[in-house]
Amino acid sequence: MRVKFKFGCLGLMFLTVIACSDSNSSRIDELLDSMSLEEKVGQMNQYSGFYDATGPSPEEGDAKNKYENVKKGLVGSMLNVRGVEAVRAMQKIAVEESRLGIPMIFGFDVIHGYKTTFPIPLAEAASWDMDAIENAARISAIEAAAAGINWTFAPMVDVSRDARWGRVMEGSGEDPFLGSAIAVARVKGFQGDDLSDEATIAACAKHFAAYGFAESGKDYNTADVGTSTLYNIILPPFKAAVDAGVKTFMNSFNELNGIPATGSQELQRGLLKGEWGFDGFVVSDWGSIGEMRDHGFAANGEDAARIAVNAGSDMDMESHLYVKHLVELVKSGVVRESHIDDAVRRILEVKEELGLFDDPYKYCDAEREELLIGHEDHVEAALDMARKSMVLLKNEGNLLPLAKEGQKIALIGPLAHENNSPLGNWRLAADDSTAVTVLEGLKTYEGNQLEYAEGVRLVNNQIHFPNEVEINTTDKGGMDQAVKAAASADVVLMVLGEYGYQTGEGRSQSDIGLAGLQQELLEKVHAVNPNIVLVLMNGRPLALEWADKNIPAILETWHLGEQSGNAIAEVLYGDYNPSGKLPVSFPRNVGQVPIYYNYKNTGRPGPKGEVFWSHYTDSTNDPLYGFGHGLSYSDFVYEDLKITTDDVENKVTVNVTVHNDSNIDGEEVVQVYIRDRVASVTRPVKELKAFKKVLIKAGTRMDLEFVLEEKELGFFDNNGVFIFENGEFDIMVGGNSQFGIKSSFELN
Repeated sequence: MRVKFKFGCLGLMFLTVIACSDSNSSRIDELLDSMSLEEKVGQMNQYSGFYDATGPSPEEGDAKNKYENVKKGLVGSMLNVRGVEAVRAMQKIAVEESRLGIPMIFGFDVIHGYKTTFPIPLAEAASWDMDAIENAARISAIEAAAAGINWTFAPMVDVSRDARWGRVMEGSGEDPFLGSAIAVARVKGFQGDDLSDEATIAACAKHFAAYGFAESGKDYNTADVGTSTLYNIILPPFKAAVDAGVKTFMNSFNELNGIPATGSQELQRGLLKGEWGFDGFVVSDWGSIGEMRDHGFAANGEDAARIAVNAGSDMDMESHLYVKHLVELVKSGVVRESHIDDAVRRILEVKEELGLFDDPYKYCDAEREELLIGHEDHVEAALDMARKSMVLLKNEGNLLPLAKEGQKIALIGPLAHENNSPLGNWRLAADDSTAVTVLEGLKTYEGNQLEYAEGVRLVNNQIHFPNEVEINTTDKGGMDQAVKAAASADVVLMVLGEYGYQTGEGRSQSDIGLAGLQQELLEKVHAVNPNIVLVLMNGRPLALEWADKNIPAILETWHLGEQSGNAIAEVLYGDYNPSGKLPVSFPRNVGQVPIYYNYKNTGRPGPKGEVFWSHYTDSTNDPLYGFGHGLSYSDFVYEDLKITTDDVENKVTVNVTVHNDSNIDGEEVVQVYIRDRVASVTRPVKELKAFKKVLIKAGTRMDLEFVLEEKELGFFDNNGVFIFENGEFDIMVGGNSQFGIKSSFELN
């Protein structure tokens, strides 16, 4: 039996969506009726901050033209204007000097915190804690809103399987099921239950679509994927964001099927606004409308504006092409005015939901700004999120947690006392160099003798956005001192990894090992004292095969934000039991990339006693650390897996018992994977379909139940139709994607 649900069919949908909703807002209807064509197009125009809004008005040049456009009502939104004083000044020009007084919406990249800096999104994803992730987004919204911001360009919900891609740090990893849950949590955190609340901001699901599948991991590169991957892997987190009520979408830089996403009618009008019924508006990514000329898809700026607006891209971020060309394109009949009206209505409705028509200055309260930004409760939440985001990759001989007294500890590494990198990449409103360092965190524990040595510098100078990172490859001046400190220590803590700006937009890498002189430092220290705990700070999965073979304990800490050092110290000393699980697979070497757990089996899966099966001759197929992997100071044992099927409703109930076989209370992420053995479109070897994060007391058992229904057991065919097919399924329940207890069931 087949049960079908329409999800979307690219290539078949070329719908013109005239109205985004059955709006009852007479105010917007009246406003649209009173707007000139030029003013309508102005609402579709977004500028980045172009002058000090609290100073004198610009007198000449491009800034003068932009200033005049704000006064004329030809700017619907601005980004990178922040702070109550600056936002109020710009809003005042739009509201009090333009003919219709339409307020602007102010956007900003609130990615992992505003002033209070949380862990990077990939790190938060490692917590598998939806409540904590939602709370981090909520606090970020509270602070941003207090600073005059009412729109964030987040969450990024791109699924990515390639550790070379710099923006892997900004997403939720490689899995669509986990990514969808996190997308919902972040949208709810930013937007709350009532967008008119002054503590909420509009969210933006980005980048639509397939941006995370850029070929060879190079940012902005072409994405070339089949429809099975598109519908089953790439699109689900975007659809989850729509279902959660996200108010805006951002299209992506890449092309898909030979068409830049910014100019794709199939994606924007057909799927998003048509099939999915999305009622918000779509903003281009920075300059992406104009970049269609570079793609070879648009002949010139006028042509690019035509393509983008007809495709359903409602707001132009920093191409300036809509405000230059759309009026004439409409007057000449090349673009329908109904497309303009649809875009403007969508934009105005979001402004109305934000309450900007009732009070254009509602986000401009200096007292709230002073009170809320950097509030101590927010700092405590950032610390809690940092604790939950760490992943214990390896712990041979229970080297961790450290004893709290009687040990001589050598702390070594270029990131051990680095206070800028832990802030991560997207922290534009944070103050540079304000993170708590590992050295500072460890000094709060006074029972051990602590000696610090940098060893080698990672970069040649302090780097601040958007400068390129210059890795140190020659200066070994502190290496001998570090080796000497290690030789006399009981335990060596080595803090290595990536500088904060080694990952992020435009920061793809072909080498994902330890950069610069760090590997040499690690090996020299190991030669005199192998009793090492490797503390990793990084924004992407790293290739760590040598470390895995030689270092007994490895703690993945990512870039944890401002409370980094305090959180790391608590985990190292056992005051917090690590509970994170990897949202991405770690490769053994860069040659395995892209690598991911939910791969297809192929016709020659092997292993076979010959060369003719799908494998490498110089490396194994399996990752170094797989998706879902993460150890604890507790020991969890899985037992009593029971499966109950319901052939009438096509669902299965999974019961399992998890035993904490240790004397330490701990949290475990219990993961449920399935495999559809035979399907009309081949299915992966395993797919995450449920998980629960639970606290299990020392020495106790917990009985857990999961119910999988058609929406978990089915899949999308190559035309975007959701299908459930009866048959045999394998099921695995465990603490990671590689190992667990297994069973099977059949639905007839």
